[in-house]
This record gives sequence, structure tokens and C-alpha cells, in this order.
Amino acid sequence: MHFVIMGCGRVGASLARALERRGHDVAVIDQFEAAFTRLGPTFEGRTVAGVGFDRDTLTEAGIDRAYAFAAVSSGDNSNILAARVARETFGVEHVVARIYDPGRAEIYQRLGIPTVATVKWTSDQMLRRLLPQGHLPELADPSGRIVIAEVATDPAWIGSSLRRIEDETRSRVAYFTRLGEGHLPGPETILQEGDLIHLAINRDQLEDVERTLADPPAVAD
Repeated sequence: MHFVIMGCGRVGASLARALERRGHDVAVIDQFEAAFTRLGPTFEGRTVAGVGFDRDTLTEAGIDRAYAFAAVSSGDNSNILAARVARETFGVEHVVARIYDPGRAEIYQRLGIPTVATVKWTSDQMLRRLLPQGHLPELADPSGRIVIAEVATDPAWIGSSLRRIEDETRSRVAYFTRLGEGHLPGPETILQEGDLIHLAINRDQLEDVERTLADPPAVAD
């Protein structure tokens, strides 16, 4: 798959190398060509010097065929603007933006773009947002048999109870994220727009669960 990353600082370079090691095609955007030296001599992806929210720059980086876009530059405004252009202009479904001001997280979350304060970001967390669900479980028991993974849901599940999701997937909701904050589910918790659910499940059942939640529920609650 093709990934576009805006910002070639420590996080951006680490993310680009990690995606390339997994066999993906990567393009990195930065205003300063010197920043691309962080990618190292073995990086084989594309580098594009320019402003990350400029449409021509994004087009040169292959945004029109991108599976996902990550904005990890040093500027909050640039990151959120680039993420919105990628999603709203080019239709990229999977976008994520790093921010430095935690107070803005809720505002950006309401725009439908996953954001979190930079102190909480690692390249692994970025990968979990960008790669197809389940590729990088958040946690596994020592045997590797039980995992906690963030699993995407079809919009038709909004309004369903988390208990119903558990029943239909034979899993447990370990926690859910709403407006950037984690919460433990209660017996009557309802899935709301923008919620992210994190399921505890047998690893060998993960693909089946992903398929179940990727489709609308058969019958509404």
C-alpha cells in the first residue's frame, strides 16, 4: 500500500522506515531537503520538498492513491490543515495528525481526524492508526494468544450497545476512546460517532471479528 507522511523529523523518519520495512510504498514530504537525511541511505521511497498542505505537493507525493496520510510536522496548524486536505479534498480515509497542544485534541477529534498530544505519540502508535486494523495489536499476553486490538466499525454500528458488539463478536471491550480519552465500558454504554473500541480477543479470531464489524449489523438494537 502507499503511505504519505508529512514531516521528516524523528517521528516522521522512524514511521517511514517502519512502513518501508513492512513492504509498503512510502512518500515523505518536508519543507527542507536536508531533513531527508534522517531517512538514512537505505530508504527507497519518494521524498518531496514542499509544503505538506499544498495540493500540488501532495499530488506529487501520490496522495491520490494513498491508503493513509500522517501529518507529523512541528506545527499543529500545518498538521491539522494537511490532514483535512488529505481527507476532504483527496478522499483519504485513514489520516492522523500529531499535535503539541493537548487542549486542541477535542476540537480536532470532532473533525473526525485522530489526534493526540505529542507526548503520547510513538511511531508504533502511529502505525496502529495507519495500518489496516489488527496488524499491530496494542497488547498481547505472554503466550501471544490473547490480544487487545483497536477494531474499526461500520458506521451502522453507531447507536448499538457495546454489550451487543461483545455478544456478536465473542470478544470483550477492554476500553473505548471518546474524544481522545479512554473509558471503561458500562453495562449500558452505547457506541457513539467517533468512538474507537479496543477489544480483548483470541488472536486467531481477530480477522473474523474485523469482518463482522466492517459490515452493518444484521438487525438494529
